[in-house]
Amino acid sequence: MKIVIGCDQGALELKNYIKEVLAEFTDITVEDVGTYTADSVDYPDIAEKICAKITSGEAERGIALCGTGIGISIACNKVDGIRAALCHNVFTARMSRQHNDANVLAMGGRDIGFGPAAEMVRVWVAEEFLGGRHKRRVDKIMAIADK
Repeated sequence: MKIVIGCDQGALELKNYIKEVLAEFTDITVEDVGTYTADSVDYPDIAEKICAKITSGEAERGIALCGTGIGISIACNKVDGIRAALCHNVFTARMSRQHNDANVLAMGGRDIGFGPAAEMVRVWVAEEFLGGRHKRRVDKIMAIADK
């Protein structure tokens, strides 16, 4: 699986740590689309880069980070085909995959500690979409963009 990861300056340290966590998985490749310094950047630009890789098929999933995770998750969800879930704990990360087939995990670099973030990423990477009644619901969510 290929995962694309990106952040603004508010989550640079968390992004770099998460890349180390993802390196634990031999079946995952990671592409980092920035930012790479503490200089201020606009998170919608990073969100676009992450989502473009997913919607083009270059990556299966993405991890999007900003100071709170709120702004970048909103920006990601503006892209057709993206289901970004802002998660704050292992339970929400698990449910985002099992019930919502989230293809982007969003987190806040200023409100999630490294330990909890690592556990969330490990669970999110490992979980599969359950389908069934959840697929019907995800299909309805995705159809909203067509209206």
